Amino acid sequence: MAPFSRGFSGRRSKADPARVPPGQYVTEDFPVLSAGPTPHHPLEWWSFTIQGAIDEPKSWTWDEFRALPSETVTVDIHCVTKWSKLDTVWSGVSLDVLLADVETSAEYVMAFSNGGYTTNMPLDEITDHKAWVVYEYGGAPLHPEHGGPVRLLVPHLYLWKSAKWMRGLTLKNADEPGFWESNGYNNHGDPWREERYWGD
Repeated sequence: MAPFSRGFSGRRSKADPARVPPGQYVTEDFPVLSAGPTPHHPLEWWSFTIQGAIDEPKSWTWDEFRALPSETVTVDIHCVTKWSKLDTVWSGVSLDVLLADVETSAEYVMAFSNGGYTTNMPLDEITDHKAWVVYEYGGAPLHPEHGGPVRLLVPHLYLWKSAKWMRGLTLKNADEPGFWESNGYNNHGDPWREERYWGD
């Protein structure tokens, strides 16, 4: 199953090779790749929930989420379809903030989104300042085509792990493959190891 793609004109640019994982090329575009149609919902309807292997789920409305401590980060992102975009600027809430008061025995998480999209990771892949739930890109509200109102940002893994239209996390005691992981993509997704598909 191939992702839906548009908005890519193929403009490639030169960059320091040390910043580009093997098999990738750098683009100035920001291609739109999705597993399905772009959802559009009012912010009053939106909420973010942490559930699963915890005593009680935690949930935030849009206003509560925007009131949390936030930060702006500049990171390189890498898509499994072989494009990379350098020095992207995002603003949002660190997963460390969201998980600060959560006591759990879980070792894995499943991110879930509008439309039923899911992606799985070990919990330690999104803590220690490695992942954010972001709502701005380039100083502007995150456009729905790029995952707005919020998406997960896990820049050290391939971009399919940075779930668009994110609604929350399910903490799990056992690993379970998400959408693309169940359709042949690598369970981990490290671009520096070219972990694109099962067996890589």
